[in-house]
Amino acid sequence: MWWWLYLFIIAQRLLELAIAKYNEKWMIEQGAVKVECSHYFLFIILHSGFLFFIFIESFLLKNGALLLSPFLLAAFIILQLLRVWCITSLGRKWNTKIIVLPNSPLVAKGPYRYIKHPNYLIVFFELLIIPLLFQAYVTALLFPVLHFLVLKIRIPAEELALSGKF
Repeated sequence: MWWWLYLFIIAQRLLELAIAKYNEKWMIEQGAVKVECSHYFLFIILHSGFLFFIFIESFLLKNGALLLSPFLLAAFIILQLLRVWCITSLGRKWNTKIIVLPNSPLVAKGPYRYIKHPNYLIVFFELLIIPLLFQAYVTALLFPVLHFLVLKIRIPAEELALSGKF
């Protein structure tokens, strides 16, 4: 029953990677600099592991017999709308990698008008809400913490790059 939502999340993440690749190509053509960060693989491990843990905990251990929580489903939908708002606000500057377009002002519209890194905050809550939707409680406890630890590396690297000191 919950396969549709799980597959939707996987498709969404794959689409976002395709958008990021498209944006990366465009930015490089515009003279952007890709800041190589040795921590990028941590994001790949984090998000792949996240989906894998949900699969194990929800579909293999519980046979996918899950109860629908309207509150958690509503929270998930709101988070997806906020995520799209972040991506569309950054436009072609949105990426999963740190890529800087020199002499281009920082985006200060959409959620970026209010919060410096709204996407990371949204992802933090996704890493909590999505496993709870699937009643994957270990995943819900573990992955927001892992995300926070990766962000302790990522945000300073991103801030340094955006300041032009890369």
